[in-house]
Amino acid sequence: MQNRAIIENVKPNIGNGNYQIKRTVGEQINVSAYIYGDGHDEINARIIYKGAKQKKWNSAPLRHIINDEWKGTFALEQEGNFMFTIEAWVDHPLDWLIGIRKKIAADIKVNVEIKIGVELLNKITKIASPKAKTVIKELVKTLGNDKKYDEAIHAIKQQAIEEIIVENKLIEHSTIYEVEQPILVESKKALFSSWYEFFPRSASQDIHKNGTFKDCEKVLPFVANLGFDVLYFPPIHPIGINFRKGKNNSTTANVGEPGSPWAIGSADGGHKSINKELGTLADFKKLVAKAKSLNIDIAMDIAFQASQDHPYVKENPQWFKWRPDGTVQYAENPPKKYQDVLPFNFECDDWQALWKKLLSVVMYWIEQGITIFRVDNPHTKPFIFWEWLIKEVNKKHKNIFFLSEAFTRPKIMAKLGKIGFTQSYTYFTWRVTKPEIIEYMNELTQSELREYFRPNFWPNTPDILPFHLHNKGYAASAIRFVLAATLSSNYGMYGPVYDMLETEPFNGKEEYNNSEKYEARVWDWTTMTPMRILIKQINELRHHFDALQTTYNIEFTNNDNPMILSFIKHAANKKDSLYIVINLDDNFKQSGYVAFDATVFGKANAPAKVKDLLTNIEYDWNTNWNYVELDTQKLPAHIFQIL
Repeated sequence: MQNRAIIENVKPNIGNGNYQIKRTVGEQINVSAYIYGDGHDEINARIIYKGAKQKKWNSAPLRHIINDEWKGTFALEQEGNFMFTIEAWVDHPLDWLIGIRKKIAADIKVNVEIKIGVELLNKITKIASPKAKTVIKELVKTLGNDKKYDEAIHAIKQQAIEEIIVENKLIEHSTIYEVEQPILVESKKALFSSWYEFFPRSASQDIHKNGTFKDCEKVLPFVANLGFDVLYFPPIHPIGINFRKGKNNSTTANVGEPGSPWAIGSADGGHKSINKELGTLADFKKLVAKAKSLNIDIAMDIAFQASQDHPYVKENPQWFKWRPDGTVQYAENPPKKYQDVLPFNFECDDWQALWKKLLSVVMYWIEQGITIFRVDNPHTKPFIFWEWLIKEVNKKHKNIFFLSEAFTRPKIMAKLGKIGFTQSYTYFTWRVTKPEIIEYMNELTQSELREYFRPNFWPNTPDILPFHLHNKGYAASAIRFVLAATLSSNYGMYGPVYDMLETEPFNGKEEYNNSEKYEARVWDWTTMTPMRILIKQINELRHHFDALQTTYNIEFTNNDNPMILSFIKHAANKKDSLYIVINLDDNFKQSGYVAFDATVFGKANAPAKVKDLLTNIEYDWNTNWNYVELDTQKLPAHIFQIL
């Protein structure tokens, strides 16, 4: 009952400590709180943090900003589970020093106050470092000698005594905030990744032959050359026969049509089996190993649903919902119908066995070398199931990443981030105008979402050809690609549809005509088209400049053209800084003046030389405003380095 400091409104605080803050090694955590006490005594506070299994707390300073609001920053330099909270106390030595200096300045005798200081310094001696103890003993000698009053006053005015008090904190009767906020620190890949998606069955160069994992091996150098480090495959399992979908989602498949890979399961097996047309498990593991040798991780699709031919339907019919007429309920999102897909019934009485079986699927593929999973429609399964599954996986394995494919309502997407998904698809796909993009980026980077929701920007997916790309050419696709790859440190694309500029919609909908979801294709994996050259160039810059390896360092700048987006990205400690300008108009050349302040880049506020990293052309920039011009038919952006 002796603690007098009050701590309130601590941030970040995710669900009162029920959900983890997410960071990667070295990323900062910015902490704020309201901290105050009764009376006029000086309050001090600090952040305290430790590993989940550590006993000793580490600390980082908090500083009073204004009106009892305190802020501080700390970073964690190793992976694992941590926690932090805040400790605050009445700082009697600091309060004494400030008070006695005021009295000295007012020419008031402070003999008694000096004696109080001696008592406090003796207390500090018990906790001080050996070097500090020596200094304190000398101070005590001076302050404790009544005949050396003037020397004592002189010592009290010096910086040395203040440093002793600040660096050797005497913490008595402290208040510790009751919520210990958990933190998950992951490897850099959670924050920085470039995804490329293609269908393994389309890796063949013969339209009459199904692509195999061996064919995919031949495509790996192409993916590596473009600079991607994650290769994502749609489901690789056996595909159902009954109710198989045909071309462009036709409800009737012709002979030889392969069906949708998301209709998982046949007589050949289910979620732990491989479509025999793609190859064997040994072939798959060889592909995974070959990809890793090229610094590419294979991301596997987790789609917890079943075709009507899945072994689970016969072996465990209780895991599905059956209708009064004896038929099983297939998936629907009216007016869309997915007759080839059966959702699991997570409300069934045998839910525990179902959960364990689905967990075993993830564990099985981890054993085969998979560390990244793209999860199909996680928002259509219970949150509590995913929270349990991810925790169970994390108990046995480190750095297993889950990408949430949930184009759904904002609060649901946020909830999935809170309960453990590493990254998430986003609304970037539909944020087109300058105000929309700025507003959305500010929401992702400056609201509470920043603490637990890692965005992954995709300009397209096999399910989504957004309206702004319909029947468009290079300019539109190049703009959306550059936006994705520079705004977000995690981005992906469904290619080679994207990089080969296939943009024909199906019946005017946000869907691809001749969708690869329902048929195999043959692609040119060798020609370096202008789009592929741009992709390679941007990915090289992403890997070279730390400023492009985080989403949370963006600063939008002013310009005089609503079709031009301009922003700065700084690396930590401004190791490198980039000024990026993008033309959002896919029809016309745009020009204008962008604001420039060299001091923001750690330079003198004087004319500067800048280099466009996409063209290698150097420019002389003035302070304040500089002219830019971009023709998206040639190049959609400037990426300037300040020389």
